[in-house]
Amino acid sequence: MTIVKMQVITEMESRLILRSAREDATEYLGKILGEHLRSGDVVVLDGDLGAGKTVMTRGIANGMGLHDRVASPTYTIVREYGDESSTKMFHFDVYRLDGEDDFVFSGLDEYFDRNGVCVIEWGLRIASILPAEKLSVLFRGSGDTRDIELIGTERYFELIDLVRTRLSEVSGLEPLL
Repeated sequence: MTIVKMQVITEMESRLILRSAREDATEYLGKILGEHLRSGDVVVLDGDLGAGKTVMTRGIANGMGLHDRVASPTYTIVREYGDESSTKMFHFDVYRLDGEDDFVFSGLDEYFDRNGVCVIEWGLRIASILPAEKLSVLFRGSGDTRDIELIGTERYFELIDLVRTRLSEVSGLEPLL
């Protein structure tokens, strides 16, 4: 029997903490998430450089059925994936922005109202303007082994529970007790 540390933080948030021992396990976790994300969802990724944010985004895109080559939008700030026949993914990297004001001044906050899924690397830099309903993914560590914490508001409770039930699908992804 596998025990996963999943708890309700408040009435409005739940949490799951995992250890990923391999890059492909992190990508597969993203794929699981991507299979169940829908237009209007916001996924906030945060962690050190090289922690796995873009790897997870690649998995999310794959899970959404988007087969474009996913690269970090470090210099372009946002990349759009998908077309009119699919749910689009808007992939942000806000590392180079000076915070919320830059994000809003650039008109990037308008993506929250577009039809698509927003995936935001370094999202804690703009935390005060993010929608209340979001899935936060926090990475700790770098290289192949990292701890990944999923924190979801009510919309994401079922998704976090689904991740827990699908852990056996990939080796290298283990719950932390």
